[in-house]
Amino acid sequence: MDVRGEPRWSRWSLVAVCAVAAVLYGWAPGSLGYGNSYYAAAVRSMGVSWSNFFFGAFDPLGVATVDKPPGALWVQALSARVFGYHGWALILPQVVEGVLAVVVLHRAVLRWAGPVAASVAAVVLALTPITVAVNRNDNPDTLLVLTLVCAAYAVTRAVREDRARWLVAGGVFVGLAFTVKMLQAWVVAPALLGSWLVAGVSWRRVRALAVAGAAMVVTSLAWVVAVEVWPGARPYVGGSRDGGAWDLVVGYNGFGRLLGTRDGAGTGLGNAGPSMGGDPGFGRLFNDQVAGQISWLLPFCVVGAVAAAVTLAARRGEAARSGEVAGWVVWGGWLVSCWAVFGFAEGIFHPYYTTQLAPAVAAVAGAGAVAMWRLYRRPGGWAWALLPVAVCGSALWALVVVRRTPDWLPWLAPSVGVAGVLGVVGLLVGRLWGRPGRVLAVVFSVVAVLLAPAAWSVAEPLEGPGGTGGVNPAAGPETGSGGGARSRGPRGGGPGGGPNRGRMNGGGLSTWGVATGTLTDGQRRVLEYVTARRDGARILLATLSASGAAPYIIATGGDVVAMGGYNATDQAVGLDELKRLVAAGDLRFVQLSGFTGQGADADPRLAWIEANCSPVALEGVTDLRRCDALDVRG
Repeated sequence: MDVRGEPRWSRWSLVAVCAVAAVLYGWAPGSLGYGNSYYAAAVRSMGVSWSNFFFGAFDPLGVATVDKPPGALWVQALSARVFGYHGWALILPQVVEGVLAVVVLHRAVLRWAGPVAASVAAVVLALTPITVAVNRNDNPDTLLVLTLVCAAYAVTRAVREDRARWLVAGGVFVGLAFTVKMLQAWVVAPALLGSWLVAGVSWRRVRALAVAGAAMVVTSLAWVVAVEVWPGARPYVGGSRDGGAWDLVVGYNGFGRLLGTRDGAGTGLGNAGPSMGGDPGFGRLFNDQVAGQISWLLPFCVVGAVAAAVTLAARRGEAARSGEVAGWVVWGGWLVSCWAVFGFAEGIFHPYYTTQLAPAVAAVAGAGAVAMWRLYRRPGGWAWALLPVAVCGSALWALVVVRRTPDWLPWLAPSVGVAGVLGVVGLLVGRLWGRPGRVLAVVFSVVAVLLAPAAWSVAEPLEGPGGTGGVNPAAGPETGSGGGARSRGPRGGGPGGGPNRGRMNGGGLSTWGVATGTLTDGQRRVLEYVTARRDGARILLATLSASGAAPYIIATGGDVVAMGGYNATDQAVGLDELKRLVAAGDLRFVQLSGFTGQGADADPRLAWIEANCSPVALEGVTDLRRCDALDVRG
């Protein structure tokens, strides 16, 4: 539609939804700590030098990067430079980006399907549980969603206005999303760019599409190419097998995610990956770990898409010329492609990845609701029944999900059930009674569809961070599944006990990766001990994995290095380099704490440390080793 004719209520509804979103995302920021300790440590290290900033270095010495491109971390690091290094300074950009995504989605859907659909879409996105959880964390997915929604907005304008420059802008935004999470951004690219040809095929449009595709590729690979051709010394690229950015693209963050390949170092969490979100398959989005985060409106979206197909079939040519079909290609294609990839990916999968689905679910739900309402009001035929079917299906699915945790908010299931019955019955009766009955039916239907996800979303700011700590944020009640639900327990600054290979120290999954900015008593003793005996060593302390190093970096900004990257499988400091550093006096202390990943028991670095480095006796600490050059035996 022409946005100049947007009704005033539409603008005010957007303001109200943004206010709600801002409260949900930014409530009690002090309770969030520093979010994911892995990224929080990197942000502090990136403030040490512009070189660290560009590469996204995890440690202050710039030995290794995080296992993602630094796009999202650039924003957080700039925020920390402006406001100082505080937990809220890392979360604030996430809150702003989350609210901006709601705004941009509303404007995109407004141009495609009108003000009612846009308002519904904004509400649904703001109240998506996993989106609330992610936007209260420092994981990169918040910026991924914003850049992709901006790409969809640009493509929508390109189609509606027949302007190729907007299509090119869409390609650039997808490329920017690539600098946040690499190939995950490209999942939606075929739907976004392909919609341009759905609106019409000509040589001019094909050329414009080629230019937009080239812009996407160039923007996507700019950082990767810069890293690969960097003339001087640079950090080891975390997550890769050879220290290069290209291997990270096609391996760990590429086909490794889809196919589950784990050949060699840098392949992530091993078998712990899929268990975070359940086994791959069509039903993954509906299992205990994931359903409460994203699946609530999927039945509604499916029926809404059917309603849209019925509506568009009756006015095929006109709909194509107006861009309606292209809009369904954008958002429907986005929904289907992400559903397929996240559902069937054999590699590492965390439930919070599904926040990328949220804008498409919201847009399809909004446009689908409008399509079903129009069919409902149309006299005769059978298509009017699609609306009560959609409400009934969504309410029933909500009851299934809610009943999985019956002790959490016991009033929720009866409320959803009653509202669902009244909504469906009201819609059926409304066909006979007219407008008064319809208004009440719509109110009850909205409650039936949105009450449960709203409760899940509100639980996040009220009850505090859920899921497996900062590593795998989630909203809603505890499901007991160990991966995609709230897991209550004490929050720690990070591991600090003895070596626990293949698992997390200090309380298990519920405390792993949550950065409080403080050190445990054991970590303070370690820090004081190694600082007093540093003797000019370039590296203050080395750990096997990032989870062991992150608490020290966050609390002090000290020269602590994670030799094995995120989970100790990287070769950021390989065995030969480890020997050289010890022999040269550049490294004296190693702590064997933190998550060490699958197969770490066979790591030759660990065997060498145990053979050549002497245990240090400290109260409450059993995993600190001193490595002296004179003691090295091979």
